[in-house]
Amino acid sequence: MDRLSSAFASGEIVSDLNHFTLDFEKPVRDLEIQIKELKEASARPELDISREIKALEKKVNTLIQEIYENLSPWERVQLSRHPNRPHAVDFIADLIEDFHEVKGDRRFANDPAVIAGFGYFGKQRVAIVGIEKGRKTKEKVHHNFGMPRPEGYRKALRVMKMAGSFGIPIITFVDTPGAYPGIGAEERGQSQAIAENLAELFDVQSPIISLVVGEGGSGGALGIAIADRVLMMEYSIYSVISPESCASILWADPKKAETAANALQLGPDKAVELKVADGIVPEPPGGAHKDQKRAMELVRKSLEKELKDLLKLPTKALLDARFKKFREMGNQTIIEIKES
Repeated sequence: MDRLSSAFASGEIVSDLNHFTLDFEKPVRDLEIQIKELKEASARPELDISREIKALEKKVNTLIQEIYENLSPWERVQLSRHPNRPHAVDFIADLIEDFHEVKGDRRFANDPAVIAGFGYFGKQRVAIVGIEKGRKTKEKVHHNFGMPRPEGYRKALRVMKMAGSFGIPIITFVDTPGAYPGIGAEERGQSQAIAENLAELFDVQSPIISLVVGEGGSGGALGIAIADRVLMMEYSIYSVISPESCASILWADPKKAETAANALQLGPDKAVELKVADGIVPEPPGGAHKDQKRAMELVRKSLEKELKDLLKLPTKALLDARFKKFREMGNQTIIEIKES
């Protein structure tokens, strides 16, 4: 991970994205610019505009609360894809010490869309698997826009099975619109690779925690998210298909993605209600991209709690509970349909 780590440590990957603003964030951004200008002006001793600054800061906080409590499904999709949201490499750099990356699937190649390896979460040895999208154009191309190929899933399984052999807990960071649908990926067994992961992960004899940090799209996400605890960040999404793909299939028009997003119920509240996810990790006001340091603290706290609880379980109880968890998904929905 030398090149990747140094790029993020130097800030070169995110430096020109710091001012990216979504349409619904613009009112907040405009006020923040005004506050910044006023603070610069207040540096002059003859001016006392502290009252005006405090009033604007209060207005910003109120506006943020109003906007983010009333996000539409499509705005939530946009937020989950915000280029300044923490990516897998950020979580690894901030939360994992002494990380050593494992590359290749021992069959075909190394897939840069999937970053996998071993390190320490606090004092606990852990295995890490994360899907990385990249930020700048060159990084996005290198990581295939966060769409893993078969070799990525095989690399992930290789690392997770190795961790299971030694009882090492596993943490996965999910952020993908879906697995890569290209001809080469299909020729090399994309569906088989994902299916193998789904089957094999039920038998991995280590605690598994999966965190959806941005997008959790289709089998591309599920391929590394068969876990004892599936957590979602507050402004992440998790769905059987991306809104664009759904719109393309239903209406032959990807421009109807917003309509599809309204129907798909992508947010974490619904995922928890349906027992697809087990918990929601709160984000700072305005989203993780507004205060990455605070976001990392909240994620660390959630992972520590879940890992502590899972490490108490005997292996058999852990595996039985994992199987039962996924076996029961959707049962409540079926019952409700029959009753109606």
